[in-house]
Amino acid sequence: MAALPQQEQDFFWENGYLIVPDVVSGDALEQLRQTFQNWVEESRGYSENWGETLNGKPRYDLEPGHCADSPRLRRVNAPVEVSKAYFNAMADSTMTDCVAALIGPDVKLHHTKINSKQPGGETSVKWHQDFPFTPHSNDSVVTALLMVDEVTENNGPLEVLAGSHVGPIHGLWHDGKFTGAIDDAIAAQCASRALTCTGPAGAVCLMHTRLLHGSKSNQSISPRTLFISVYSADDAVPLSPNPMPNRYEGLVVRGERKGRVRSIDYAVDLPQLPDTASFFDQQAKHKND
Repeated sequence: MAALPQQEQDFFWENGYLIVPDVVSGDALEQLRQTFQNWVEESRGYSENWGETLNGKPRYDLEPGHCADSPRLRRVNAPVEVSKAYFNAMADSTMTDCVAALIGPDVKLHHTKINSKQPGGETSVKWHQDFPFTPHSNDSVVTALLMVDEVTENNGPLEVLAGSHVGPIHGLWHDGKFTGAIDDAIAAQCASRALTCTGPAGAVCLMHTRLLHGSKSNQSISPRTLFISVYSADDAVPLSPNPMPNRYEGLVVRGERKGRVRSIDYAVDLPQLPDTASFFDQQAKHKND
């Protein structure tokens, strides 16, 4: 098993994120890219979201403004259910080993998705932490963002506030409404100190579940596609329904199931599950005052 050097593990725990290159082979990366491009081509034939996941919501989510001449496929829910290439990258790659080095030895899957920003798209992601969306009994939860395309300064890279994973858990409810974003004033402070996470195709950004992050829209002519896999330690038990139910939820990808629960002391308001294909609509619907 390929393990992260101690220096890189220390960087992750100090900063809440880590970028690791070449976590999938060249052939595997090409399969991921071609599979997603096939879905983009398929999307030209649709004017609204299509496909179906376990909870009956669309698998393929289109950004407003999508059309056959300018396809804007922005989300694929649970791609591991419909693609062997994406399943293999999630379950048995160097990326999987890196996650196990951080929160293993026993690691299980929570959910997967693809977030893509096509050229000309306007989708941005407001500042938030993942943990309030998917609270667990403890915070040994890592989001792995595999760069299917090269991620540059201009195509909507992830922005993070280094070290914020050891700070407070920020609410996503405002004036009785679930906005999927933190307070605007706090978000402005995050943006003023943000670091961008760029890298070549085939790299992964490993992100602690409590790290504050967001991203701007794609201002380039190149797509920015991320394959996102959320993993947890085996002893981290979900405390709210999975926002993307899938048949591989709980699959042990490294180590073994021990049948134990570990709890930490924290409090957070339970999330509101999206009633559409993705949380993008939750963020777009509300503005924090």
